[in-house]
Amino acid sequence: MTTYAITGATGLFAPLVIDQLLERGVAPGDVVAVARTPERAADLAGRGIQVREGDYDKPETLDAALAGVDTLLLVSGSEVGRRVPQHTNVIEAAKRVGVSRILYTSVLRADTTALVLAPEHKATEEAILSSGLTSTLLRNGWYTENYTDQLATYLAQGVVVHAAGEGRIAAATRADFAEAAAVALLEDGAESAVYELAGPAFTYDDLASALTEVTGTSVVASAVFATELTEILTGAGLDAGLVGFLVTVDGDIARGDLDGDSAELERLLGRPVTSLTDAVRAALVEAPQAV
Repeated sequence: MTTYAITGATGLFAPLVIDQLLERGVAPGDVVAVARTPERAADLAGRGIQVREGDYDKPETLDAALAGVDTLLLVSGSEVGRRVPQHTNVIEAAKRVGVSRILYTSVLRADTTALVLAPEHKATEEAILSSGLTSTLLRNGWYTENYTDQLATYLAQGVVVHAAGEGRIAAATRADFAEAAAVALLEDGAESAVYELAGPAFTYDDLASALTEVTGTSVVASAVFATELTEILTGAGLDAGLVGFLVTVDGDIARGDLDGDSAELERLLGRPVTSLTDAVRAALVEAPQAV
């Protein structure tokens, strides 16, 4: 039997992948959930899943975390600026203990895009390819939740302010990307592969229209210059680092760095990608106080 390990087990993404593996018939005992703080994964342990300590910043924990693992999903870390050494620690441990195949949650067109977050993903991909391990690079687009999680704010203000012009965002839900990851984990994986995974693209105008349609509250999109958006976000109390990041991302969107084709994701899922409207509707069910 194949043993699968998924890192970042207490985050938002990895548990969804684990759920999908179990739904597809993988025995709980054949799944290893790697967590920085195993105590926080007690719910997974209670389902019969192996929970092991594995800290990206502590290489000494990683060999034991990955011992006996055949296929590893390395979920990219959340600490921007530190991810390359963290990911490299995991890759090197995987090679030492004999992991056969590694999958990694990267970003669309990581090797060519100018997207602000791409350099760390590109460097991680290079480390994986240099390791000699069979690999599958899951180049994920933006999460729809980057927008639906702001539902209450959009509805309260009645406007989505942005500096992305007519740029398109080929986002998909976290659940769709997680399901695709589970499908990829269960593939034969005899040869290395790269998947460019994106959802149906939308503009900020489309986002505003979907918000209005689903909630019945009028929301409009307001396009501004980057300098104006910087002033607006700063005035709202956001720290300078976050403001710079958000403004830069909108510039990336305007340039087309988050646009993409949903065909590859739909192939893995075997169904259409969740639409923006359905994602907004689901977010409203989860946060009905937003309206």
